[in-house]
Amino acid sequence: MIILPAIDIIDQKPVRLYQGDYSKKEVVAASVLDTAKAFEKEGAEFIHLVDLDGARAKRPVNDELIIKTVDSLSVPVEVGGGIRTMENIDHYLSQGVERVILGTSALTDRELLQNAVNKYGKRIAVGIDAKDGKVCVEGWEQSSNTDYLDFAKDLEKMGVQTVIFTDISKDGTLQGPNLEMLKNLADAVNMKIIASGGIHNLKDIEDLASLDLYGAITGKAMYAGTLDLKKAIESGKERQC
Repeated sequence: MIILPAIDIIDQKPVRLYQGDYSKKEVVAASVLDTAKAFEKEGAEFIHLVDLDGARAKRPVNDELIIKTVDSLSVPVEVGGGIRTMENIDHYLSQGVERVILGTSALTDRELLQNAVNKYGKRIAVGIDAKDGKVCVEGWEQSSNTDYLDFAKDLEKMGVQTVIFTDISKDGTLQGPNLEMLKNLADAVNMKIIASGGIHNLKDIEDLASLDLYGAITGKAMYAGTLDLKKAIESGKERQC
């Protein structure tokens, strides 16, 4: 299982939110670029970047900073936040980003998603962000009536190979991931599943690895000092999928 350290970006700074609430923003480092380089130095195999300004603006906002960061790294990077058009997707993937994450647009614009998957295959991931089992959109600020398992099954039929699942109620809480929802997801589809939200310590990494997931994203636990990235990467490698 690969470990993907996360950098969420607001106003060009690395931040963490609590349960996706923009009003509960905490700046966790001075520089996105320096933070990403530090993660690479600690052994990260993949880095997860999210343009939170972009998610709200419905278009990329911090893309210049993101591309500059990608250019400075030798490890692959996945990017999400505000990616709503094929032009956005082309822009990132032509500038060195390894994988783009569609969120709102994957639910609201199936034609875009299908075209993107047809063109880029495994370089397209979809974020499934759920609250009470229902998929949320628009930077997590709006809930839909779509069940997360039904959504995942639809994505699999469309050819999506990788999904990033977040239980919003767990995000930024350090209370542990929602293992039950993740297990249900793993049982429902045959896709690469990346878990996100709630990771607190090494035990959470081990619990996720026991589900044979493809990956796990960790953010706040690293910044809070409750999870050592190097140890998490070592633990994940023991159960590499």
